Amino acid sequence: MSAAEASAGSAAGLMDRIYRHQRHIYDASRKFYLLGRDQLIDGLQPPAGGSVLEIGCGTGRNLIRIAKRYPDCACYGLDVSSAMLATAQGSVAKAGLEQRIGLAQADATGFDPQALFGLSGFDRIVISYALSMIPPWQGVVAEALRRLSPEGSLHVVDFGDQERLPVPFKAVLLRWLALFHVTPREDLPAVVRALAEAAGADCRIGAPYRGYAVHAVARKRPV
Repeated sequence: MSAAEASAGSAAGLMDRIYRHQRHIYDASRKFYLLGRDQLIDGLQPPAGGSVLEIGCGTGRNLIRIAKRYPDCACYGLDVSSAMLATAQGSVAKAGLEQRIGLAQADATGFDPQALFGLSGFDRIVISYALSMIPPWQGVVAEALRRLSPEGSLHVVDFGDQERLPVPFKAVLLRWLALFHVTPREDLPAVVRALAEAAGADCRIGAPYRGYAVHAVARKRPV
């Protein structure tokens, strides 16, 4: 087993242990503090007949919303956790979207879209509140940018630096998130900008909810 395979196996095991039971109440509990997800979905605006990939798709909540919001697009999701994917598969089936949403288990720092989904790239890639759970998160951003179709775009939402919120609020939030192995990436805006520039993409970053969240969009420049 290679070092990369061992790392992916370790990450999958950790996520399965964390969410083996939580996955059943994940969507109901997270809707109160995973802010900005639906605004990100509204801003995707993929081309007609386009493709959308969510990295770290979890329970499938976002993918189902994306598939309903953009009914002429093909949707795909990958996650390292088999437990989360089992929940996602059940949710997708319940929504009657098995023909519209493809799911696969993969390491977000290095995956082959051709082998997983029969595609060379994606028109839109979404990463929603996943980078704060993945230690090598910079590699995930770089890989996502690499897997965009020409003129495709990467859309990220995650925890921000809460700089415009009361200091005690941030302290309580960080303690709560640490219980779930979640670490907000305060340098996320700078890292995404740098990686986007290196990948030939323009980058736009916002800090909604008084900095509670960070919303980044990196769009590949026309060749």
